[in-house]
Amino acid sequence: MEWFKRGFNSRGDGLSEEIQVISGRLSEDGAYITVVTGKSELEEKGYGDAEGKKLILKDYETLFLIYTGRLKVRKGRAIITLDDMVEFSLKRDPDAWTKFLIYRDLRSRGYVAKEGFGFGVDFRVYSRGEFGVKPAKYVVSGLDQGREITVKNMSKSVDQISRMGKEPIVAVIESRGEVIYYKISRERLENLKTTPKNSSQV
Repeated sequence: MEWFKRGFNSRGDGLSEEIQVISGRLSEDGAYITVVTGKSELEEKGYGDAEGKKLILKDYETLFLIYTGRLKVRKGRAIITLDDMVEFSLKRDPDAWTKFLIYRDLRSRGYVAKEGFGFGVDFRVYSRGEFGVKPAKYVVSGLDQGREITVKNMSKSVDQISRMGKEPIVAVIESRGEVIYYKISRERLENLKTTPKNSSQV
């Protein structure tokens, strides 16, 4: 699969090397980041969702941009560190760290990843150069290694994804934080249904 090709620059964020550090702020409820500077290039590269003159970042996007040194976030006068943002994110979403690891890996390989459609899908993933031009080609669901999933639930998700004309991918987080991708097919799931507990462990 083409997943294993690497990204465009040393940071892996798809942004030009000349861009200055972007400024952002945590909203009062701690739920979102409002980009103060650098909005245009971020939006062009597939980051955030526009709301009027603001660009609102998802937690995993915020974590990634802080991690790469491209975003400086403040709440009031205090600067929010990566550890601070991880703590905030985990309070809102227990899977925040898993999503960040997958998002970081996809971005480092040059892909644009956006919020998923629901029904267990974490990300819509666009092939290189296709964001804003073509629909997302892949949909990615994340799992931590050792977590059990029912074949019935996965089969339902695969059916929904396939009807949309997308390729379903499962991203498994190994114990060392490495992300491994598996393409899931209806045929493979039919074979798994013969297992005694009708479940699969990754």
